[in-house]
Amino acid sequence: MEGLSGKVAIVTGASTGIGRAIAQRLASEGVRLMLADVSEHVNVLATEHAEAESYVGDLSDETTVRAMVARAVARFGTIDILINNAGGGVIRPFLEHTAESLRETIDRNLWTTLWCCHAVLPVMLKHEQGRIINIGADSVRNGLPEHAAYNAAKGGVHALTTGLAREFARKKITINTVAPCMAATPMVQKLLAEGSRWIKQFADVIPMGRPGEMSEVASMVAYLASDEAAFITGQVISVNGGSTML
Repeated sequence: MEGLSGKVAIVTGASTGIGRAIAQRLASEGVRLMLADVSEHVNVLATEHAEAESYVGDLSDETTVRAMVARAVARFGTIDILINNAGGGVIRPFLEHTAESLRETIDRNLWTTLWCCHAVLPVMLKHEQGRIINIGADSVRNGLPEHAAYNAAKGGVHALTTGLAREFARKKITINTVAPCMAATPMVQKLLAEGSRWIKQFADVIPMGRPGEMSEVASMVAYLASDEAAFITGQVISVNGGSTML
């Protein structure tokens, strides 16, 4: 991808799944990485790349986020790209949610994105350039069963994208969201192999008949982070096998 080599990116939720795939794709393009996650497994991933730093902490907490961003700037001098991938929700029928599970879902998905944008944008403004790519969810559009609370959080991410994109467009900072449907994480693959009816109902809405590969999501993220996508902002781009169209 044009213009990625030598850039600095923060990838949140980087230890596993889509976040790990994004980190590996960006590293292959020569991007220097700050890898952040609530899990200490992110430290192992950072050792796999010469130009990588790791940070462990709860990114729904403002103080934690600002400390992570400060470390990234101290190590690399700037931040060119922010990938807000940290997330994960409690998927269950709405009336089975508790105050704790609702708060956890909002914290993981929306507050992590809000605080990371709030802390990173001043760095990007200083250099008058930047790319922010949020990881949203196609379920916001297709109304998957048991996703109401999760969609409330990811819908907030989608809305934040358009608001920030308009606000910072003249500063050469683009903000977009990549919205996967069901990704072929190890857990999803295991459940599909076991014939789980719970996971099958999510797969059945995808016309292509399969979950998306994590590398397919990472490819779209890399494109939006590159110079080739300089005129794309404020968009929610689905990587979904056709589960929603237009």
